[in-house]
Amino acid sequence: MKAILVEKETRHLYIGETPDPTVGDDEILVQVKATALNRADLLQKRGLYPPPKGASEIIGLEMAGVIEAVGRNVVNHKPGDRVCALLPGGGYAEKTVIPAGMAIPIPDSFSFAEAAAIPEVFLTAYLNLFWLGGLQPGYNVLIHAGASGVGTAAIQLVREAGATAIVTAGSEEKLATCRKLGASTLINYKDGPFLDAVKEATDGKGVNIILDFIGASYWEQNIKSLAVDGRLVIIGTMGGAKAGAINLGLLLSRRLQVIGTALRSQPVEKKLALTQEFCEFALPRFQDGRLVPVIDSTWDWTQVNEAHAHMEQNKNTGKIILTLP
Repeated sequence: MKAILVEKETRHLYIGETPDPTVGDDEILVQVKATALNRADLLQKRGLYPPPKGASEIIGLEMAGVIEAVGRNVVNHKPGDRVCALLPGGGYAEKTVIPAGMAIPIPDSFSFAEAAAIPEVFLTAYLNLFWLGGLQPGYNVLIHAGASGVGTAAIQLVREAGATAIVTAGSEEKLATCRKLGASTLINYKDGPFLDAVKEATDGKGVNIILDFIGASYWEQNIKSLAVDGRLVIIGTMGGAKAGAINLGLLLSRRLQVIGTALRSQPVEKKLALTQEFCEFALPRFQDGRLVPVIDSTWDWTQVNEAHAHMEQNKNTGKIILTLP
């Protein structure tokens, strides 16, 4: 099969040949019609984010396509079914293999491009909001990088849970998108610190959950933005991985929790449980339009280097999609 591979010296991406994956008894083989970019892809092509042990070396954490074959133990799926799924790797290829329980049925009205925009960002947001953040109706949630793929998914999940989303983003256009998705307080981080705006939006109480992609440069403001018993869920470290002086007394006195998280390295069993719970919550909402995948742009997979450059320059609002023949 053909797949997008990495030229080791230049880190340039190109389409080359690689062996077809083989299907296990509890797996399904999918002909990939669309995949999507994630920031982990940018790191992996530079050799900074290797896939989990046993996973495909090919880049790509999600895909949408058509089932081509099923393992002998698979009873809930059949060839011809349209599915999308989270992957530990292998999405930038014509074919991929997944555990049958990871397959998410694609709503009839969705294109493959729309479906490919679902798995990584919505499952990441669901994991961090509900499982780790303990999201409840009435909560205030601060979502950094609100116009990113995970950010746009998180805003919608917060809204559907009956909670309030406060977001940061770097342009008025991106903030306008966040508002349309349900965010109530919009903060342009280029205008200065976000702490005062968070305090004002919460009547001085602070937020119950923070989803943070930035890391060190936001550490002090994040901690001061949390309400008593609040949870800071750290998803990324785009602003640095090493924070300066940390006031542990503040964590103790306000009973704060700081949680580090990564979806890719989770055990398969946990990903299966997460996928099933997410499907129960989200599929009816995708069907009737309460939840929508947010797509920034769609590129032919031959344009993968241009698509990566688009993400590297932080130009995207929502997901960047690659389509395959």
